Amino acid sequence: MPKQDFAHVDQWVFDLDNTLYPPHARLFDQIEVKMTNYVMQTLGVDQARADYLRSHYWATYGTTLAGLMREHDVDPGPYLTEVHEISLDHLEQDHDLAAHIRDLPGRKIVYTNGSAPYAERVLAARGLTGLFDAIYGVEHADFRPKPELEAFQMVFAKDGITPDRAAMFEDDPRNLAVPHQLGMKTVHVAPDPHDGDHIHHHTDDLTAFLQRLTAS
Repeated sequence: MPKQDFAHVDQWVFDLDNTLYPPHARLFDQIEVKMTNYVMQTLGVDQARADYLRSHYWATYGTTLAGLMREHDVDPGPYLTEVHEISLDHLEQDHDLAAHIRDLPGRKIVYTNGSAPYAERVLAARGLTGLFDAIYGVEHADFRPKPELEAFQMVFAKDGITPDRAAMFEDDPRNLAVPHQLGMKTVHVAPDPHDGDHIHHHTDDLTAFLQRLTAS
């Protein structure tokens, strides 16, 4: 990985889930159960139908919540509170990751399709509290989710992000298309690479990737 590819970057945007903690933590296993239950209760459908709708809305709109809002006028506040009430007990603090994030030059933010309060809990469990200049959840984009262009534009406008001086780290390859379009460096953080012209770099180890970026 050419370190010089990031020489111009002084604004760093990190997704949260499966990016700032490893996928084997499997937090989404808990969240998906909560989402399915919420869909069952709200729409009065059985589990099989709720699972289908949850997956269908994610694929169609970017998040289950976006589909529920657009097709069923669901209030996002109670939904976000309910689905993120999960146990974080098995998350481990990562002091090496914290050190390398701290060493990145410039401004650092978290931008998640989850809620900002949930993001703060995860960051605390990972030992990453206080390392980021701002934390943005889906509520900061008027509940529009990544990968929508308008969602990125709202959050980046609020934060003052200059895309041609910024990099985006994200586990969902769909959510790197707009950052690439805007002129950001894109890093896909996932166990397996994804082919796409909108992905500049791939890593299955964010800590090691940042270590190479910050090495003197």
